[in-house]
Amino acid sequence: MTGDPSLGWEAVAPDFAAVRSGVGAEIVRHWSRHLPPGGSVLDIGCGTGMPVATTLADAGFALYGIDPSPTMLARFRAQVRHAGAACETVQDSRFFDRRFDAIVMIGVLFLLPEAAQQAAIHRIGRALLPGGRLLFTAPRMACRWTDSLTGQPSQSLGEARYRALLADAGCCLTDIVRDAGGNDYVDAVAG
Repeated sequence: MTGDPSLGWEAVAPDFAAVRSGVGAEIVRHWSRHLPPGGSVLDIGCGTGMPVATTLADAGFALYGIDPSPTMLARFRAQVRHAGAACETVQDSRFFDRRFDAIVMIGVLFLLPEAAQQAAIHRIGRALLPGGRLLFTAPRMACRWTDSLTGQPSQSLGEARYRALLADAGCCLTDIVRDAGGNDYVDAVAG
């Protein structure tokens, strides 16, 4: 890992914004039906806000976003004007000092080393209100690859390991669904 807290995303922010599509928006929309109306949602690695945060904002949720890329966060703030936002990493975010009805982490967790993934899941478990929901992406199977945009190493710990980490954090993995782009979305509920 480099000294870049954005893990390479700041350097590729314009490229990411150009290729980001609406894939996954329907999964997020369906998942959000389980949340309380107007509930608070933290978007970890919010990027430009498209399509996750904008989908949630359009549904009336109170949004908060963190992203370590200043360029991405500026675009997020322009897309989701009433959201709270901070240029922070999941490891250092002050938003974990509060509690949320839901947390989304799309395209982020697998970019972290295993120990940092475990720590992030534990921080998320503590930040969710009882019955709160977590939605994150990671391949269902344990695997390693190089991220196509950033060139950074990526790894999924696999369904069994994520299930165990979630349980240790007081959450229960309830479902895994796949979007049209082949991305697996892990849905969990805080106990």
